[in-house]
Amino acid sequence: MHIYESVIVVHPRLSDSEIGEFVEKTKKMISTDGGEILGEDKWGRRKLAYPVRKNREGYYVYLKFNAQGSVIKKMNEFYRLQEDVLRTLTVHAYEAKKQAPRKVKPKAAAKPAAPTPAVS
Repeated sequence: MHIYESVIVVHPRLSDSEIGEFVEKTKKMISTDGGEILGEDKWGRRKLAYPVRKNREGYYVYLKFNAQGSVIKKMNEFYRLQEDVLRTLTVHAYEAKKQAPRKVKPKAAAKPAAPTPAVS
């Protein structure tokens, strides 16, 4: 299992209850395939950088979850069938591993360079 982060931009005409239903469907799809929801955040209505299907705004939803790679394929198919989904992006989230601090080797004393013989 891997940790993924997904941002979904849905149509701004949806009501809060419709957005909630969409998020619940997505979370249910993840959990039925053995995944686990780690975090959810509704970022709200925001202005898009450029028009998408004649829309200047979109409602942003963020999900962080732990799942198999096959779930991502199912999610993308689900998003393609939803006419209210404007854009999506799902990425593999790398967790920072704790590493022991590096030991700094003391620098050896610099040896003076040997004089070069004069060329005549």
